[in-house]
Amino acid sequence: MNELHFAWIEFAILLPLFGALLVSRLKNPGTRQTAALLVGALTLVAALGDFEDFYMLHIHQAASDRWRLMTRIFGRELFVVDELSAPLVPLVALLYLLTNLATLRTKLPRVSFGRLLLSESLTIALFSSVDPWMIIALMSAGALLPYLELRSRNQPTGVYVLHMGAFVALMVLGWSLLDGKPPGSQPLIGLIPLMLGIAIRCGVFPFHLWISDLFENSSFATSLLTCTPLAGAYALVRLVIPTASHDLLAVLRIVAVFTAIYSSGMAMVQRDVRRFIACLFTSHSSLVLAGLALATPHSTTGALCLWFSIILATGGFGLTLRSLEARYGRLQLTKYLGLYVQSPALAICFVITGLASVGFPGTLGFIATDLLVDGAISANPIIGALVAVVEALNGIAMLRAYFLLFTGTRHMSTVSLQVRPRERLAVLTLAALILGGGIYPQPGVVSRHDAADVILSEREKNVGPDPRESTPEAEVGAAERTRTSPQSASASAADRR
Repeated sequence: MNELHFAWIEFAILLPLFGALLVSRLKNPGTRQTAALLVGALTLVAALGDFEDFYMLHIHQAASDRWRLMTRIFGRELFVVDELSAPLVPLVALLYLLTNLATLRTKLPRVSFGRLLLSESLTIALFSSVDPWMIIALMSAGALLPYLELRSRNQPTGVYVLHMGAFVALMVLGWSLLDGKPPGSQPLIGLIPLMLGIAIRCGVFPFHLWISDLFENSSFATSLLTCTPLAGAYALVRLVIPTASHDLLAVLRIVAVFTAIYSSGMAMVQRDVRRFIACLFTSHSSLVLAGLALATPHSTTGALCLWFSIILATGGFGLTLRSLEARYGRLQLTKYLGLYVQSPALAICFVITGLASVGFPGTLGFIATDLLVDGAISANPIIGALVAVVEALNGIAMLRAYFLLFTGTRHMSTVSLQVRPRERLAVLTLAALILGGGIYPQPGVVSRHDAADVILSEREKNVGPDPRESTPEAEVGAAERTRTSPQSASASAADRR
């Protein structure tokens, strides 16, 4: 296996792990936040080094750490970097760092920075894992942390425990039935529980209730960091897509599209801000699952680009709402609040991140949505049309929330409610990445297309092409056009708009 020039992966995993032990021993809340920020910044540097080192190798295969410390301990290759995970790890590290940075001093006593750093270590390890049992173990461990927070806040845990318990049981059962089987002959009896477990983790209908429950009862930071990285989609790519039958993926994409439509419709009528963003997130994540389940070059590339957009745009959108809630308490979408006068910077950030999350032109989400719609229409015109409808409904829901929160009246306050410099830096960093990715999308599209090519090549080797889809020659031609000229994809998308 190819080797990186330094042990970037292990440093990115171990730094927040040891940082969590350090932060948990500190007494002062301000000192804990400062230490967590320092550890988060070092973790981001290691993640960026992992990303840059991998692309300096100029390979399309997985690469391991220089030291291979984990391999020597466990006796097998557990953590690697490849086309799929190389950009995801620094994005996750950035999201955790900005979440810590945007935490106001009034919230410090109630925030467990040690738990956030432990969650970051587990998430980075997950996105660097290729071993199925390690993926299942890390996802199970990550599901335990929100439960501990719910217990510490004396919030109900029944809904969360029911769903996560079923998720862990199905994942363990599914891979126990598949472990050791050749990739081309894995039985359906093992793939079905595995896919059901992933559907629960992703919040696919009718297993979506735990997401709204988590957003409503846990802290905003924990909810965002649990859902936004899309750990379930990562498990789908690693464990199911390479070997699942075409019929099984057809069922998944139908259920995912239905979930997206249902969630976008629910987002339009929500009266609580936390439930609103939970529905919006579920709708977007379901579109990623639908694009991956279509298993065509354009749809998979669009789904992977949309994955990027969710981490950046929906993450920034959530941080903006978190900052609003820190000033005004729990927000309701039942009347006009007129918060623009008191917090114009947050209103602008709300618009930028919200529009990016629904694919507005000029943002990172636009290219992702356009590629996904194009790929879906080529594979199944009905699904393609439904994906466009979902994005339209999400856009209406986002604008409705903006007008109710920021316009219609004047909110009067005797104290300043302006955005703090740390919050401004956090949200504007995400906004700059969102707009930069929309203005110059070619590197991101090329990276995601290469990852899609690797995923689909492995699937075609194990399962073969779907005879009901377009001809192999047309798919190869489309893939070759996207590979040789990704600029033309983004340019044609802009022309059509």
